[in-house]
Amino acid sequence: MQIAVLLYPGFTALDAVGPFDTLGALPGAETVLVAERPGPVPNERGSLSLVAEASLAEVTSPDIVVVPGGADPSGQLGPGPVAEWLRHVDRTTTWTTSVCTGSLLLAAAGLLTGRRATSHWLMLEQLAAYGVEATGERVVFDGKYVTAAGVSSGIDMALALAGRVAGDRAAQSVQLLIEYDPQPPYDAGSPDKAPADLVAEWRNTDLSQLVKPQGS
Repeated sequence: MQIAVLLYPGFTALDAVGPFDTLGALPGAETVLVAERPGPVPNERGSLSLVAEASLAEVTSPDIVVVPGGADPSGQLGPGPVAEWLRHVDRTTTWTTSVCTGSLLLAAAGLLTGRRATSHWLMLEQLAAYGVEATGERVVFDGKYVTAAGVSSGIDMALALAGRVAGDRAAQSVQLLIEYDPQPPYDAGSPDKAPADLVAEWRNTDLSQLVKPQGS
């Protein structure tokens, strides 16, 4: 079972690494980091790179695709190699998944039209503009498409998918071994729970300005 985690300049590291570690722990999993070309790919802050082992051309029929998001994924939303690859591999994937704004990449490639999907809470309107039934749920299954909300929800998505792929006990084993037992010190992890003024503040913030590469 090949699991391809897509990398592109400006991706969010936890969006990729959370599912990589979670799904990669399943029996028989072959997890590969893939990008337009092999080599280091910088995250949204430019301060961390993951190394793509393979190019898009080398990974043509993965069983599972994971598309991470980024604070400003606009550079990946138009026609180009990433969109073409997503449409190509989606023809044969068993599961096509995303984390955070990665769902915008799937939607821009035409893969989520008319489907239910989620994304980061700040990007739900943009997701809906692609003809998607956007929902603020943390993890959404619609056929073979599985989308997760913002960043940390990628681990929840991967665990839920692990249960579908390998059964509840295997997924529980993964959860136990990564000791995923969230006990956050604050209860402000969604716009429904966070202070209203804080939610309003972030709705009026240009996120792309917060993650400019170092030195820019």
